[in-house]
Amino acid sequence: MKAQHSALCVEEAEEAVKELRAALKNAGIILPSLRIDPASLAREAPCPLVELGRCSVEAALRLTAAVR
Repeated sequence: MKAQHSALCVEEAEEAVKELRAALKNAGIILPSLRIDPASLAREAPCPLVELGRCSVEAALRLTAAVR
């Protein structure tokens, strides 16, 4: 059951990254380092975190405007 739960968590995280990447692209924002954090997958029962990573100043300003 643990493995099944972990697999579901990873699938959900992958889908979240995919959806976030698409939404950001529609807003003209690219986060090149957007991914699942590999360190969060290294546990016995992975609980993935989404790593937003680094971006340009322009992307940060666009992201700020989109969130506002």
